[in-house]
Amino acid sequence: MTPDDAVYWGQQGLLAAAMIGGPMLLAALVVGATVSLMQAVTQVNEMTLVFVPKIIAVFLVVVVMGGWMIEQAVGFGTRCFVSIRDIE
Repeated sequence: MTPDDAVYWGQQGLLAAAMIGGPMLLAALVVGATVSLMQAVTQVNEMTLVFVPKIIAVFLVVVVMGGWMIEQAVGFGTRCFVSIRDIE
């Protein structure tokens, strides 16, 4: 394996992690910002209020996009195992 191959697989690993974890993180970010904005407007500063909506949003994203995320993870793993035969 050359250094270029190592860099390529490192990039592919980071890209796969971003694609798999990105939708959940984005949902948590949007819900957290929305709840924080509502807290600022209403002046209700309860720190634990934001956790339940975030958990529900992440759960819904996993339910809706879980199949696609698993497909991405399996695809990356398959590419990794198939590339083993190309290592010299």
